[in-house]
Formats: sequence, C-alpha cells, structure tokens
Amino acid sequence: MASKRILVVDDEIGIRELLRDILQDEGYHVELAENAAAARAARLHERPDIVLLDIWMPDCDGITLLKEWGSGGLLTMPVVMMSGHGTIDTAVEATRIGAFDFLEKPIALQKLLKTVGEALKHGEQLPKSEMNLASLGKSPIVMALKDRLDKIAASSSLSPSPVLLIGPKGSGAELCARFLQTPNTPWLQLTELNRLASAPLDILEAIRDGLLYITELTELNKTEQKGLLLLIAKADKYNVRVVCGTSENLPKLQVDGLFDHNLLQALSAVSLRIPALDEHKEDIPDLVVAMANLQFELADMEYREFDIAALNSLRNADWPGDLAQLDAVVRNLIQTSLGKKISLEDVKRVVHQFDDAKPWSAGSDERRSVAPKSGVATSGLSLDQPLREARDEFERFYFEYHMQAAMHNMSKLAEIAGLERTHLYRKLKQLGIKIKG
Repeated sequence: MASKRILVVDDEIGIRELLRDILQDEGYHVELAENAAAARAARLHERPDIVLLDIWMPDCDGITLLKEWGSGGLLTMPVVMMSGHGTIDTAVEATRIGAFDFLEKPIALQKLLKTVGEALKHGEQLPKSEMNLASLGKSPIVMALKDRLDKIAASSSLSPSPVLLIGPKGSGAELCARFLQTPNTPWLQLTELNRLASAPLDILEAIRDGLLYITELTELNKTEQKGLLLLIAKADKYNVRVVCGTSENLPKLQVDGLFDHNLLQALSAVSLRIPALDEHKEDIPDLVVAMANLQFELADMEYREFDIAALNSLRNADWPGDLAQLDAVVRNLIQTSLGKKISLEDVKRVVHQFDDAKPWSAGSDERRSVAPKSGVATSGLSLDQPLREARDEFERFYFEYHMQAAMHNMSKLAEIAGLERTHLYRKLKQLGIKIKG
C-alpha cells in the first residue's frame, strides 16, 4: 500500500522540518508549505491525505484557509490545526468549520502520532469532492440566491414547506436542493415518477426526516401530479421537505390544462428563480476551476491549470445548456488537451467543434437545394452561401414549417424538435421567428 501523504503548513522552517523528519520516520510521505499560497497549490497538485495547518501565517491565517477549502468543496481530507498561541475559542471555531482536531505547540511526539493516526482513519470515511452551492459563484445575483435559500432553510426548519425552483435545465437546481437538505438526513432524487401515482406515502416513509427532490415537474402526467399533491399534503407528518424543479412556464401550462391547478398553488408559496449562467458570467472562471478540480480529484489525474486567455474565452462564450454544458466542455478539455496548461486554442477547438458540421448527411459533394413541401409559404433553400447563413436559413425553414403544422402550439413544436421549451424560445428569437400569442 502506498504511504499516506501529509501536508505540513507552517511559516517557521524549523517546525516544518522537525515535523517532516518525525513523520517520514513513521513511513509517511511529507510535503511542506511555508504559507497559504503554497498550501493551496499543494492541496491541488499533491492531494494530501491529511493536512497539519498552522493558524498564524503571514499571508492568510489558517482559519481563513480552512473556510476557503470548506466553501470550495476541497475539504475532503482531515485538517489538524496547530498553534503556539491557541485558545479554547480558536479550537472550537476551527472544529466548527471542519477541522478534525487542534494541537498546541510545542507538540508532544506521542500526541502528534496519535492524532495523525486517528485523522487518517477518519479521512477514509469522508465524502469525495463534489460541487455545492458555494461553487455557483460570488456574483451579486448568486449571493442573493444563497441568502434566500438561507432564509428558507432557517424559517421552516420545524415544518418544512415545499420549495419550487425555477430555471433553465442544468442551471444548478440540484445544488440548491442539496443546500436545503439537513446534514446526515435521507435524500431521494425521484426518477421512478410512477411511484407518485402508485404509492406516494411509501416514498415519505422511506425518506422520513429527509428531502425529496423532483428534477422536472412537467415530466409528471396528471395522475402523478395528483399523487405529488397528496404527498405534499402529508409531508409534514413525516418531516419531509419536498423540492421540485422546472424549466417551464407552469401557469401557462395550467391555463392550457396540462398542469394541476391545486399543485401549482401548493408549490407557489415558496418559489425561487435560479439565474441562467449567462446572467452571471463573471462567475465562470471560478466555476471552471471548481469543475476542473473536481474532475482531477475523482479521476486522480495530474493537475493542470487553465491559462488566463482560456478562462476569459469561456467566460465570454454563450451557454444555452447552462452549467451542464459548461461542465461537459470542462471535462472535454481535461480529457483531450495535450499541453501542460489548457490554452485558448484548446477552448476554441472544443467550443467550436460543431461549427463546421453539416446540417444533414449528403451522399455526394453535389450542391443541392431543398424544395419546400406543398402548402408552406417558404422558398427553396440555396446552398450557394456561407455555411452559417445556410444553416440559419435551413433552421428557419424547419421551425416555420413545423410551427404551422403544430398550429403554433409551442409544446407540440418542442416535442417535434426534441428541444426543451426555454431553448426553443431562444432559438426562435435568434432566428427572428415571431411567436403568436
């Protein structure tokens, strides 16, 4: 078995080297960092099994660094705080934030080895890195979302109200739902939606005192909607919080007879809109780094940085697929980039990889035009023009044809096109196609 990796962070060289010598004699692999900046780099590059972290450092104190790792999803290893000027209040604060233990200097040899051994055993039980609400960013719009979620969590802890999260698919609704989950309680992301129709109370019994999360309400049929309404009515008795997400206009669907009126009223009492990624692009560089760090952690891959030009390019790109699309691009860049750093050219290669794809497969290189079907007031499409213009013209023809066939019913058009409705509306607006009603 490979020796455990220990990171020692202390601004006094004598203490660093003494701890290194003691721990190496015990068979541990030891890395040293003289300040918080070096500790950050070592945390990402070396991924230690335990950190011995001094509280008092010149550039950033250990408590602040501990908080930073905790909020960034990087506190996946036990951290033992060290201080020659420690107080009980400081020790309590450190353990509250997430430190495993607190050692006072000078550190007795047996106390050091005992604490390190216990911390390593504890570290085997810690969860792996994961995205969390803090990963969404620090922009004003995201901070306001966090404040509102904090208020919801605090105001309804005894009798949790159902919560409706409204936003584009992939915009972080699950992160918000996870934030509302009380620590160490059951979590169920319901995928077998038919259970709402057949046995809604069995669901509540299975996650008593926990949280039920439904990703997209519009995937429920009318019977399942009735079952969800019953489940919400009984949730208090089981102390279960129900959190539902949607990317659709539920009042419009209710008017069209596609969504239950009473269920909409039950969910509308506590609702939050989740901003699309394009509304807080200033958070994208930090999001990219967080997503990349998560992949490096989970896959145990060698750490690589994104250069500044690459991060700026990602920030300025359009993200119709929101966080899910950004995450897919980050994964792609990590897997396919060849350099020591992920560069601007890498970003261009991945973000624009479909730009030159043909809108349909052709059996020959012969130029062709597409004639409209009978009854459609659109002229034939010419391919004697640049690719981008030809693609836009084809898509305009496609949507106008199917919109006419669907009698301007947006739900039917979205189903025909295989698009989520929010994406469909954006596409029609981009193509200059007017929507009736």
